[in-house]
Amino acid sequence: MSLRFNCTALLLAAAAFAVRPAAQTPELPATGDAAFAIYLQGTQIGREQVTVARGPSGWIITSSGRTEAPLDFTIARFEAKYAPDWQPLELTLDARLRNAVALVKTSFGLTTAINEVTQNSKTVSKQDQVSAKTIVLPNNVFGAYEALAARLRDASAGTELPVYIVPQGEVKIRVRAVSDQALSGPGGGIKTRRYDVIVANPDRPLDAVVVVDDRSRLVRFELPAAGLLVVREDAASVALRPETARNPTDADVTVAANGFNLAGTLTTPPGVAGRLRQPAVLLVGGINPSDRDQVISGLPVFAELARGLADSGHVVLRYDRRGAGQSGGRTETATVADYADDIVSAVRWLSKRKDVDKKRIVVAGYGDGAAAALIAATRNKEIDGVITIGGAGTRGADLILERQQRVLDALKLPPEERQNRIELQKKIHAAVISGTGWDGVPPAMRRQADTPWFRSVLTFDPAQTMTRVKQPILILHGEADPNIPASEADRLSLLASARKKVVAPEVVKVPGATNTLAAAGEKAINPTFLTAIADWIKKL
Repeated sequence: MSLRFNCTALLLAAAAFAVRPAAQTPELPATGDAAFAIYLQGTQIGREQVTVARGPSGWIITSSGRTEAPLDFTIARFEAKYAPDWQPLELTLDARLRNAVALVKTSFGLTTAINEVTQNSKTVSKQDQVSAKTIVLPNNVFGAYEALAARLRDASAGTELPVYIVPQGEVKIRVRAVSDQALSGPGGGIKTRRYDVIVANPDRPLDAVVVVDDRSRLVRFELPAAGLLVVREDAASVALRPETARNPTDADVTVAANGFNLAGTLTTPPGVAGRLRQPAVLLVGGINPSDRDQVISGLPVFAELARGLADSGHVVLRYDRRGAGQSGGRTETATVADYADDIVSAVRWLSKRKDVDKKRIVVAGYGDGAAAALIAATRNKEIDGVITIGGAGTRGADLILERQQRVLDALKLPPEERQNRIELQKKIHAAVISGTGWDGVPPAMRRQADTPWFRSVLTFDPAQTMTRVKQPILILHGEADPNIPASEADRLSLLASARKKVVAPEVVKVPGATNTLAAAGEKAINPTFLTAIADWIKKL
């Protein structure tokens, strides 16, 4: 019988979450109950009730809950015991994966984990070597992440922590960035700290986000690549939003869209402006992250852009993408074209302001927001210029295949396995576009891929859209962008240059800049981006 207790699908078959290698005592977590909602691709699929208690021998974390398909996982009872210094003592998990009932019991020595796994009335034992004070995280048991929250509270960038995935083995997680943020809302807020981490999986690194409150309790866990979000229910209200940065002239605003409102932040020039009306810049983010500040690796990219542009005399609007943060609207049926409609609504809102120069309203789209910005420019003449930031000049389906091939090259897989993965990706693309041909595609993959948004991404062709864009275009790209290669800026430039009777595009590629618009490890965006935007707008 296999010892891999496959609570699988999207999660950490090996996800170690590591703490600072110093011998510093973590801040104690508050005891008490919490309830978590579990979302996949924006749809709630489950709920887990968690309790953290302090007993005579240390910490006790218990939970129970149910998650629907594709996980289809029920926790009858989970219990993990830790010593006061967070050395694990024992674990019990009574659960059901689909129709299979499993009981896992694990006891810990200082550097050993002894597991007994019972499935189908058969018990198998397994012993692993683990690190002292390893964090114990069974797959799909999110109550266990309360121990991770307690250990991460004092961690800093560069910290590594061991995590034991019961009963599979231990991996490590490295903290990539740490940022303080507040979940703000009309009734008050929650002080939190966000940890952007990278999990050292055997096959490929996995990015994750862990948010911890000032009581060292878990608020949020997210696997962006899988579309998985686990959020404490008191922090899940649309009235609350993470506020990682606040500029001196920021003001919260509401923009009327098609049947719902977009919640945004308007940043205006400080002091007395040199003219009555200033040029305006609308910052449009991508689907990940979808918050108005575009926090990437702990850096609030849009908040920094807004402050820099406002300081140079621009009115800047950024907003939560529809269905995210405090914005209304739904994501289940939304396409790239629908997000373009939201841009048009925001531009019309800006054009009605008395402090905005109606002849210089510019839309700056970041990542896949660049595609929506180009579409919006074909629909609204009030848009006087388009800026793409890290945008792509390749058709969506081809771009995704190119990205997958880069990942496979890094994994150095056998040629046959590499080709099989590529063919499966092509099969999924064809099925998403045509609506047929799903035979042989795992159901979990279909559920993630078969959405209107992904279909619109696959079929979006910048070459076709660009022919209808009449506005001037500025193309910005970080040369070290790990997601969209800087060569995509050249492709966009060729498409924009082929237009007739239109001003040639300007291209600025910034050496060393990543998708954060900063060099790796830097805490501020490269000022070249700000200078390029301001200088270009002056020419409009």
